[in-house]
Order: sequence, then C-alpha cells, then structure tokens
Amino acid sequence: MNQASAIPPEVIRRVEALGDEIARLSAQQQELLAAVGGDATEPVTRLQIFQGYIGVFIVAFAVTILVTPLVRRLAISQGVIDRPDETRKLHKMPIAYLGGVAVFMGLMAGLFYSYASHKFGFLVEFHPTTHLVDGVFQPIVPPWLALGLTVITLVGFIDDVHGISPRVKLGGQLIAAAALAVGDIGVKVAAGVLTPTLGALLHNPELVYTIDLPFTVPLLDASTLSIDVIYWTGTAVIAIFVLGACNAANFIDGLDGLLTGTTSIATIGFLVIALSLAVMDDGPLDGPRVVICLAVLGACLGFLPHNFNPATIFLGDAGSLLLGYCAAVMILSLGDTGRTSLVAAGLIIYAIPIIDTMLAIVRRKLAGKKMSEPDADHLHHMLKRWAGVKGAVLILYGIGIVFATLGVILSMVRARFVYALALLFASYIAVYAIKIARRKHNEEQMLLRLGGSPAPSPGSKKPAAEGVPAEGKAG
Repeated sequence: MNQASAIPPEVIRRVEALGDEIARLSAQQQELLAAVGGDATEPVTRLQIFQGYIGVFIVAFAVTILVTPLVRRLAISQGVIDRPDETRKLHKMPIAYLGGVAVFMGLMAGLFYSYASHKFGFLVEFHPTTHLVDGVFQPIVPPWLALGLTVITLVGFIDDVHGISPRVKLGGQLIAAAALAVGDIGVKVAAGVLTPTLGALLHNPELVYTIDLPFTVPLLDASTLSIDVIYWTGTAVIAIFVLGACNAANFIDGLDGLLTGTTSIATIGFLVIALSLAVMDDGPLDGPRVVICLAVLGACLGFLPHNFNPATIFLGDAGSLLLGYCAAVMILSLGDTGRTSLVAAGLIIYAIPIIDTMLAIVRRKLAGKKMSEPDADHLHHMLKRWAGVKGAVLILYGIGIVFATLGVILSMVRARFVYALALLFASYIAVYAIKIARRKHNEEQMLLRLGGSPAPSPGSKKPAAEGVPAEGKAG
C-alpha cells in the first residue's frame, strides 16, 4: 500500500477545498490591489508612493507662496503688525503678522485636494492597501482634523488681532485636541504601553471595564457604564501632546524663518517614516498620514521664502500654534497601530522645540519667574548673540537635520545606541544652555548686592526705537 492510498478520502477533500479557498482569496486580493492601482507581484517603494501623492505638496506649496503677499497686505492695512522693541525683537521696521493664515490656507488646500481625489481619481495615485472601507478604499484624512486645524488657527488669529487671555487660548487648544480624539487620531498611542504592562497584569488586554449602575440613565436608557482605559488614557496623551507642541512652537518662533524651517525639516523626517509605514501597509492611517505630511511640508516651504531673514511677514500666534498642532498630529499618528517606538522616534525628530521648552521651564524656575514671562535666553537667542540671525537659524537647521536623521534611523532599526546618541546630543545642549542662564542670573544678583541695577528685563516694555513710527508699514 503506497502512502497516498493511506490518506483518508475526507482529509483529501478538505485539503482540496482549502486549496480552492486559498486560490479564491488570492484572486480577490489581486482584484482589490488592481482596484487601487497596485500589483502584488511588484511591491511599491517609498519613491513610488511619494510620487503618487506629490500633487498634495504642489497644491499646498503653490497656494501658500501666492497667498502670503495678499495676507501681508491685508495685515498692514489693518495694522496687524509686530513692532521692534530693541531687546527681543530686533527687526528694524514693523513687520506684518498673520502669516499663519496663509500657511493655514495652503495646508487646507492640500487636504481638500486629497478629498477631491476620491471623486477624481487622477489627482492622486493612491498606494495599494488592504485596509479598505466597505471593500472600496482606505479612509480619507479625518474631517475632524480639518476642524482641529481651523479651531487652533482661529484661536491664534484672534490673539494676533485682539489679544486673548491665556485661559481662553488654553481652552481653544483643548478643543482642538478633543477634535483629534473624536477623529481617533492618536487615541491608540497608549495601547503600545498599557496593553503589554497593565493589561497583562490585570489579564485584560483590552482594558475595558463594565460597571453596573444602580439606576438607569434617562437619555441613554442604559443601566451599565463601559470604561475604556486605553481610550481615555490616549485622550489625555493627545491633550498633553497638543498643549506641549503648541507652546513649544510658540517658544521657538523667535527668529526669521526658524520655526518654519525647523518644522519643514522635522516634517521631512515624519514623511520618511510615513512612507515606510505605507510600504508595509501598516494601518488605515497610512494614506492620510502621507497626505498630512506633504500638506504641512508644502505650506511651510511655500511660506519660508517670505519668512526667511530678512522677513517680510511673521507667522504670529496663528502660525506658531498651527505648526505646533500639526507636529503633534504627525507624531501621534505614527502610533496609530500601537507602535510606541515610532512615537519616541517622532519626539526625537521634533527635539529642538522640546529641548528649548524644557530649558525655558528650568531657566525661569531658577530665576523665580513665571512661565508666561518672556526672556531672551532661548537657544536661538544665545546662538544669535554669537552668530547673528542667519547664522543662528542655519545652525539650528543643522541640529534639526541631525535629530531628524536620528529619529528616522530609530524608526528603522530600533537600536539602543540611537537613544543614547540622541540623549547625549540633547544633554550637551541642555547643560550648556542652563550654564549660561545660571551665569547670567548670578551676575544680576551680584549687581544687586553691589548696589547696581541689572539689565532691563527682556520682557519689559520700552519706547519704540528712534526712527520707527508708532504706526507704519512692514518691509
């Protein structure tokens, strides 16, 4: 008796049925990939995906570079300008604000272009994916993100034009953060930490608990309460990221082209990781993540020629809050499938604003000042005193490239030496900056003991520089 005849007929029929099912699923996969322009036999590359989405970048860039002069004229005509004060603001003439409005318009143009591509398929060549919605296609950029971008820009715009209290500004940032939570952007970041730790400890990987209530909720007609620990922890993480990134961007926006350029460099790092995830078909946010990165990059590079030294227009709070919010969105989106290591890589990429903010907290704590008090001891101020405005900006561009490179390497190899190198690099910057700030504080205290008067506070108001009119046009 040969070996084949020893196999029961029922097993043979099951094997044949399984083979037919595999063939059917393979054919279905080919059909789905063909529907989105892909081919299972030829895996796509980062460059191919980038070329497919390049229209988003072009639209965002073109709209921003063309709209910025119009926004500048509007700001000047309405008197929304920034005047020099001889200490922290060293430009010779008043400069127009509201550059953030131009960046917002370019950014939204890129997003709407991606929305239109779902109706006119030739606009964007979407990458092949198995993450489909109702068997048709991957989701678009969540509309809740567009709402968050609008809210954060509106808050900054009102502050630029009329001025608002810090509490109102904080409230606006929290509303924008809530829009991300509703749109499920960043909520799953906590899963990568909580599931293998707390979830394993409590033998509940999902960390969802149901509580029986002693009464029935009238409007919901429910007597039980479901608590999703991962969701609510992720929502808190979103709020922390948005508040931190918005204020970090605001802090570093102190020299011509600094925030716009460093955000562009960081966005290139985010884009490289986003393209890598799209090649891997990581999750449903692969396409939207690439769209967001390209829209932000296009808007920043479209604004940079107008904003680089000598600047003819500033971002204002509308722009700094917007770019900080975009950075938070891009970092949080990297952890959409629970990849916490990618969020860490994103934080390294965005290290310059983070380091500057942490140093500001330490510096003002040492000096006994409030966090809301401005000073002239940020990283860019120190470098400016040594290398001038352009030199300081270019040096920080170089540092930004180093951190962006480290973050991208970390996303690919997850090597511990990358963490160590990033920590070493950041520590040298932090220690040097704190040392200078401490020395300046000690010198001021010594002058007070000797009966002298310290240098005027950089945040104190001074009369306008001679030759600069109270009301005037920028540039």
